[in-house]
Amino acid sequence: MARLKVTQVKSYIGSKQNHRDTLRSLGLKRMNDVVVKEDRPEIRGMVQTVRHLVTVEEVD
Repeated sequence: MARLKVTQVKSYIGSKQNHRDTLRSLGLKRMNDVVVKEDRPEIRGMVQTVRHLVTVEEVD
């Protein structure tokens, strides 16, 4: 199964509470944090919500 490498590249300061909660759910706490998650629809949806704060790469 494919995996996604999610990196927080922008600060959440000034963003909506929903976006902050989504970052926390992904496991991102501060800028330049990196997490690797399974490529599932739930994760894709969370990444889509905060797409302006993160970058995503596919990892094998």
